[in-house]
Amino acid sequence: MIAQSGDGAAGRERDGTALTRRSVIGGVVGAGLLEALAFGSPFGARALADGPSAGPDLDGVTGTVPPDPAAGRLLDERAPLFTADAPHIYTRAQWKARPPKRPAKVLDRAPDHIVVHHTDTGNSTDYSVAHAFGLSRYIQNFHMDKRGWDDSGQQLTISRGGAVMEGRNRSLASIRAGELVKGAQVLHNNDHTLGIENEGNYMRTAVPGRLWASLMEVCVWLCREYDLDPAEAIVGHRDFNQTSCPGDVLYSRLPALRRAVADRLEGSSEPKPKSKPKGKPKAPPKPKPKPRPDDGDDDPGNPTQYYQGDDDWPGLLNLNW
Repeated sequence: MIAQSGDGAAGRERDGTALTRRSVIGGVVGAGLLEALAFGSPFGARALADGPSAGPDLDGVTGTVPPDPAAGRLLDERAPLFTADAPHIYTRAQWKARPPKRPAKVLDRAPDHIVVHHTDTGNSTDYSVAHAFGLSRYIQNFHMDKRGWDDSGQQLTISRGGAVMEGRNRSLASIRAGELVKGAQVLHNNDHTLGIENEGNYMRTAVPGRLWASLMEVCVWLCREYDLDPAEAIVGHRDFNQTSCPGDVLYSRLPALRRAVADRLEGSSEPKPKSKPKGKPKAPPKPKPKPRPDDGDDDPGNPTQYYQGDDDWPGLLNLNW
């Protein structure tokens, strides 16, 4: 995925690395079962074949989340697919987020780009809500404990099962208010972009249908909330930084994503009211920079840093967010 935040000891914008290889497993979740909903999306019934994960790149983190015994007992059903007309986002409270080190900075304006990332983790076949919650906790722990950031770097996370979760604190409320939480996901460009983390590695592997369906609808929702043109707004991480994120396969599908979102906006039965009061101007348009190495003044950390043998982070971790 990504790697950039206004977090850390220096209090400056910082960047970092992404997750790689092994799938993220389980986690502690609240009691009670969620309703299973049926959807008519043509994507919901099929998940495209998985292939071997590509090796770690500049976005990679290799590792596994320690399994939790409760994960197999609670929330083991698939998440309802996200729809822009009735957006359902799992909150930080639902996935048991830790408190941030400090509240995220909210900018009094809308973003001008929606940045698509992949987590570069293993391509898990566990589409449960419990797995999705475990993924969110794993990302947050990595960003806070290993990168020293204030919180998760990305604003939104989508699991391979299609669950959509709030990432950085204050993100959901800010989206609904037409504002932008400054994240930590695109070096030098966190003050005008909103990042979506998509679970998996898509260098050579097809994107699951459930993830794709949710990603498309999330982009529809964001374009409505922020009055964005998908043809201009939806970009990949590699459009801003020198990285392989969001993977060759997912990146090659971004033109189709832009068209699908535009078609949904054009034919929506519930268009965004033009009179909806926001009072939040868009960020001034910025020319898309040429990709460059993540070596700037945002203190990205060491992009080749490795940790091995940590009790709470088993295995080799290539920390590049």
